[in-house]
Amino acid sequence: MKRITSMGSADGMSAIELENRNLIIASSSFPRRSSSFEEASSLNHDKGKLSVVRSKVFSSIKVVVLSAKINVLMPFGPLAILLDKLFHNHGLVFLSSLLGILPLAERLGYTTEQLVCFTGPTVGSLLNATFGNATELIISIHALKSGLIRVVQQSLLGSILSNLLLVLGSAFFAGGLVFYDREQIFNKADATVDFGLLLMAVMGLLFPSVLHSTNTEAINWKSELALSRFTSCIMLVAYASYIAFQLNGRKNAQAPVDDEERGLSEVDSADAEAPEISMWESIIWLSILTVWISILSEYLVNTIEGASEDLKIPIPFISVILLPIVGNATEHVGTIIFAVKDKLIPFCVVTGWIVGRPMDLNFQLFETTSLFIAVVIVAFMLHNGTSNYLKGLMLILCYLIVAASYFVHVDPPSIQT
Repeated sequence: MKRITSMGSADGMSAIELENRNLIIASSSFPRRSSSFEEASSLNHDKGKLSVVRSKVFSSIKVVVLSAKINVLMPFGPLAILLDKLFHNHGLVFLSSLLGILPLAERLGYTTEQLVCFTGPTVGSLLNATFGNATELIISIHALKSGLIRVVQQSLLGSILSNLLLVLGSAFFAGGLVFYDREQIFNKADATVDFGLLLMAVMGLLFPSVLHSTNTEAINWKSELALSRFTSCIMLVAYASYIAFQLNGRKNAQAPVDDEERGLSEVDSADAEAPEISMWESIIWLSILTVWISILSEYLVNTIEGASEDLKIPIPFISVILLPIVGNATEHVGTIIFAVKDKLIPFCVVTGWIVGRPMDLNFQLFETTSLFIAVVIVAFMLHNGTSNYLKGLMLILCYLIVAASYFVHVDPPSIQT
């Protein structure tokens, strides 16, 4: 029995060993299956990444291109190029370019706001100062290259007038309608500083005009140009100082000192809107929009003179009224920004100096007078630091008078350039 048992045990051990060998042999195929599984997982992972990227692209296009109602005007951009290639009708090309740039300028402001969400206040202020005026700057540079110096002068003057009267008036009017039972109060100290810069800009424009009008130049024409360039450099220094003053003022602002103020500050932080697109999406869209605005601006500038003849619209009206409307599409209603806009004038004088175009600050008597009167009117409206719908309506009506004046105004032949 013991022998049988031993034999049985030996046979059992042999069976176990054989089974173990089979398991080892079978397990040798597992790595190949595992490798196949990893390849499939990697492929699925890549597909997943591609799907996420595609989803982000579509989401970004939906937010930037399809979310704003003004974007229904975007097809006018390609239409302007098509009209120029097929029909060479300056009037239609000009109007199509004008309408096509409007939504691009507005979206440029939107993407700048999105990018500012990812930066600090210092960088954010610089971004707003740069891209907030990018459309005007691009149009002005194209006009300078084409030698349309009067168009540049008048469009920049129109930008100041529209912000002084139309934008500020619309802000006062809209706010006054919402809070019709009481007056709104704004920071009078900040408005005073801004207004001081504006008066400095008016002085910079006035002296070259008076020098030219009174024929008191030491060297004919050259003195006026030299004074304009010197004044522009001084105004750029003043603007840089203004930016530094604003940033330092924001950094040194007093922190909330009690629980109630601290609670209000926390509520304001909580109510701040979160960005709708990422930082890199904002940068990419800024680049795309800037390039597209630059392309359409070239068509716009090249057809101004032809459009004036085809549409029977004076060039001063196009320059002072229509072009600034496009350039100011990124402005935010309700913000007192009238002093910020005059920084483009000295910049364009310096740019014209660089590219060999004699851009100066002689804005002629008619333009300088209209600016001076607008400044006086706005100063009267802002002196007590309050606003209401009636003040806003008066500013808007003043802008309509300015627009009508430029519709019937033409430059004398001696200064038409």
